[in-house]
Amino acid sequence: MSENPTFILAGNGPYDNRGCEAIVRGTTKILRHYYKDPSFLCVSFFQNKEQFEKQCKEEYDPAIIHEKANKRQSKFDPNWLLRLPFRTAYPELYKNWIYKEMIPYIENSTSVLSIGGDNYSLDYGIPRLFTYLDDVVLERKKPLVIWGASVGPFEKIPEYEQYMKNHLREVTGIFAREPATMEYLDKIGIKNNVYKVADPAFLMDAIEPPSDKKIEVEENSIGINLSPLMAKYFIDGNMESWINTANKIVEEITNITDNKIYLIPHVTTPISNDYLFLKEVKERAKTSREKIILLPPTYNASETKWIISKMRLFAGARTHSTIAALSSCVPTLSFAYSIKAKGINKDIFGHEDYCLNPEKLTPETVAKKIESMLDEGKDIRSELRAAIPKIENEALLAGETLMKITG
Repeated sequence: MSENPTFILAGNGPYDNRGCEAIVRGTTKILRHYYKDPSFLCVSFFQNKEQFEKQCKEEYDPAIIHEKANKRQSKFDPNWLLRLPFRTAYPELYKNWIYKEMIPYIENSTSVLSIGGDNYSLDYGIPRLFTYLDDVVLERKKPLVIWGASVGPFEKIPEYEQYMKNHLREVTGIFAREPATMEYLDKIGIKNNVYKVADPAFLMDAIEPPSDKKIEVEENSIGINLSPLMAKYFIDGNMESWINTANKIVEEITNITDNKIYLIPHVTTPISNDYLFLKEVKERAKTSREKIILLPPTYNASETKWIISKMRLFAGARTHSTIAALSSCVPTLSFAYSIKAKGINKDIFGHEDYCLNPEKLTPETVAKKIESMLDEGKDIRSELRAAIPKIENEALLAGETLMKITG
């Protein structure tokens, strides 16, 4: 393998989503293990110009360069109506417009990794942006790997599932991060290019915040991550009802422990902001407000992981907040609104006992589950200490598999 290879990490979201940053940090760690002095071009989707410029300015890894992918920013974009016929009438031109900043780099890249975790699913609508990415790369005869991902299911739209069956057979490799994806792909006949790995975020280092952001985490504290996204899976998307329920969940947890409760945001993008949501949840607390600490949105992914690692127990909605906890061997309750949380838990524990589905998210059920997990905390930590090295090794071996299949 040549020295100084360049990898394109494409299709990700902004670092304001700490999960997106965690995937990048873990991926660069994996590739550095197998390749000599690699460099990285991150081609990500941003919600505005300021977000992109901030990410470029705050990037601390000198081997990473950022570029932006193009998309209609919102329905208020004055040009969005013009792009609809453009997309329909000239799909090839449209694909190339989305990834025009990336295209000049493809020829000299070693391979392109489509990163982002759960982009190839129906969780956020039909994933055209990412199948377009695959097409743009494969048309230029470069390896395209769907990297450390959950894929599917697509069965809710049978004709689209058929399209994806054909599409997924064409990509160089699908590196699946949990067994649910493996089982689904096998069921629809995708086998020859599928490899079992673990989410690269398991390998991200936890870094203590610097002195200007120093935080003292009280011993035996409980960390909670709840997100506005969960309203979509709860009471028909009624945000007001979900805020009230989230508030009652937090208050019920304060009743079962004398220790501090840390509310920990993990995604703080303009369109989905855990911090603003958790701020509202805290402000509605009628009792024990002094026990509830809201973490400011100033910590990056590695710093947030360090804070989470100090918890006695963590309960989280955002998948990568739970990966930060699990990889730190912290007993973790996952609020599981998609297959990925269940799959990751099954991979680690062999069961889904530490997952709660949206329909079970009542204050009483959550508090009772946390209480029982606190009682079993020592045993859960022992299970995690035994299981996590295997998961980290699975994540690391993705680099070895990449070398084998891309030559």
